[in-house]
Amino acid sequence: MSTATVTGFSPRILVFSTNNISDPGIDLAGSRHLHYSATVSTMSVPCSSGLKPGWILHAFETGLDGVFIASDGEECALLPECAERTSHIVTQAQELMKARGIEPQRLKMAAVCSVCAEPFVNYMREFSQMLVDMGPVDVTP
Repeated sequence: MSTATVTGFSPRILVFSTNNISDPGIDLAGSRHLHYSATVSTMSVPCSSGLKPGWILHAFETGLDGVFIASDGEECALLPECAERTSHIVTQAQELMKARGIEPQRLKMAAVCSVCAEPFVNYMREFSQMLVDMGPVDVTP
């Protein structure tokens, strides 16, 4: 029995994925019927380096417990320095999160390729368990 079942808490996770690389990997997980939590939602973006730190903070302020950025890594067709730019965005967002009293561990980033169905499911399983251990996000006004 999972910890989520014992505690009754199932964290809500938003995944920012990219249209050309990580979306097909996530879709492959679904078509192969690999299981990950139904509380995981995805939002497609053209390139993860286009995310704004304020958008990530807003996700937490609206009740999400975790944000995962499924980046293209070195395979981004739009920008060769995509991974570095996205990493910088993560750092900026984590600083905003700290200022609001949100644990920065609630934001993760990893490269998810177009055939990375199993790694994606493993990321979601591990991230979800970590968030269960942390408990619901507490964002006080």
